[in-house]
Amino acid sequence: MKFSIDEFRGWNNKKVTLLGMSGVGKTYLSTLLCGHNWFHYSGDYRIGTRYLDEPILDLIKQQAMQIPFLRDLLRRDWIYIRNNIRVNDLGPVLSFVGKVGDPERGGVAMDEFSRRQAAYRDAEIAAMHDIPAFIRKSKEIYGYRHFVNDVGGSLCELDEPSVIDLLVKHTLILYIQVTDQEEEQKLIERAQSDPKPLYYRPEFLEEQLAVYLQENNLGYAAEMDPDEFTRWVFPRLFHSRVPRYEAIAKPYGYTVTSREVAQVHDEADFLELLETVIGRTSP
Repeated sequence: MKFSIDEFRGWNNKKVTLLGMSGVGKTYLSTLLCGHNWFHYSGDYRIGTRYLDEPILDLIKQQAMQIPFLRDLLRRDWIYIRNNIRVNDLGPVLSFVGKVGDPERGGVAMDEFSRRQAAYRDAEIAAMHDIPAFIRKSKEIYGYRHFVNDVGGSLCELDEPSVIDLLVKHTLILYIQVTDQEEEQKLIERAQSDPKPLYYRPEFLEEQLAVYLQENNLGYAAEMDPDEFTRWVFPRLFHSRVPRYEAIAKPYGYTVTSREVAQVHDEADFLELLETVIGRTSP
């Protein structure tokens, strides 16, 4: 959605999608707004609790069944396993997606990794298609006035036009951009020390794997150290996503910087920031 400042001020039930790399401040803003009558819809949380819940549990049970003591308990239904996914802790989703590389060093074989990547993509698309229903439920059931959609960093990778069409129809899209090298380096370091589930477009992954294998004189992905590859590829992933974010934000939404987001301390600051960006992009 696009607005004039007056139209935005008169929008009684505001609905905003926050777009950008993990770590730029999307969840920070969403959590802050929760205390001001905004419903926080976390795409990653929805993925983990709805669309990947069973595959995650299947993977955990598969591992548990290799331990005789646990196998006996599970087969007799004397214990059960459940996910404990939180908005700010996506550990079970991260464990399911995994990292491509040597299985002996905690990696996932390429065929299985590709299967999980496809499942993650399908789950993210499905979670975005749930947004109209959650907009309705947030107001009619929970009584929230406004709605903030905290999407995963990989939304720009999905190559699914129906998702963008849906977001444009129902929400104002706000892209949080990293504009200087210092902030960029901080984000990359944060992502490497506190990783989130990553989705790679198949073409991007194939291209980067070929480069990494050549640079390290390796023949197969199964020979890679999964952590080393993830650290190596993330800056490349970051830079490949920037034009994709911009291709969404320029025609359909608005752009702010991560430094501007860092100055937001309450709802009033957030609304002022939105009015500022609407004002500077209006014809």
